[in-house]
Amino acid sequence: MKKKIYLCGPIMEEHAGVARQWRRTVMRRLGRNYELLDPMRRNFKDREVDSANEIVEFDLQDIRDADIVLVNYSKSSVGTSMEVFYAAHDLGKFVIAFAPFSFQDCCPWMVRFCTKILPSLDASLEYIRNNFPSQ
Repeated sequence: MKKKIYLCGPIMEEHAGVARQWRRTVMRRLGRNYELLDPMRRNFKDREVDSANEIVEFDLQDIRDADIVLVNYSKSSVGTSMEVFYAAHDLGKFVIAFAPFSFQDCCPWMVRFCTKILPSLDASLEYIRNNFPSQ
């Protein structure tokens, strides 16, 4: 059984191309050996009242199903922060984040609830390969 990785990161606060770009990189580099749970695979529109609860519940289900949560911590995001807290605090998941700034500039809440914060996506993918080998 392949390990499942939830791809957590800004969507609403991000241009769609940017939100998809890093996820596509992960898919290219890890997709053969891991099952990737990308919340952008669904065609919901943010800020539509009738889909808001569905968006959140589907994301929470993906987090419950995941073995690992990979977080793009390139900018503050309410949704990303809530997903990290839920994964780490409520479920005890292993949370790996990548951030383009120093550890000292990270929000204390993200430091507390991310198991590991690395300086780049490349470092995060290498960390996953080394510590969570595919079956």
